[in-house]
Amino acid sequence: MISKSLEEYLKTMYVLKKQNGNIRVTDIAEKMNCTKPSVNKALNNLKTANLVNYETYGTIEITEKGEDLAKKVLEAYDIVYVFLKDVLNLEKNEAEVEAEKIKSAINDNTINSLAKYVHKVLDMTDLDCGYDINKEKCRSCKRRTVKINSEESYGK
Repeated sequence: MISKSLEEYLKTMYVLKKQNGNIRVTDIAEKMNCTKPSVNKALNNLKTANLVNYETYGTIEITEKGEDLAKKVLEAYDIVYVFLKDVLNLEKNEAEVEAEKIKSAINDNTINSLAKYVHKVLDMTDLDCGYDINKEKCRSCKRRTVKINSEESYGK
């Protein structure tokens, strides 16, 4: 188990990898608005937890275990965000800020319950993924596909 702070570093690295194909200390520090020594300390702690492979001034690679945890952190944020925006009807920016705060304070059981509630309220009862935050099922479920397709339509 790692701290919420280290989870945020891991999530940021995962996002940077997906966006840029590589992860650099400078990019992490810039994205998280922190110092390079702070990033190096976090990297060493994540390395000790076998979540990243890293040598000082070398490349940064997220391990499979690290990727799984980063995806879990992102999924927790998504569930809280959808609840705040689509169920409670908060404005997008407010929902983003609040989701970041809330997801860091709740445990997996609460996320699972919240996800099931959101699915029910938003009439997503035909999902067969049996949502569990510890399994990456909803990232490719019907709700996500519908959302992505509608976003692509609006962009045209």
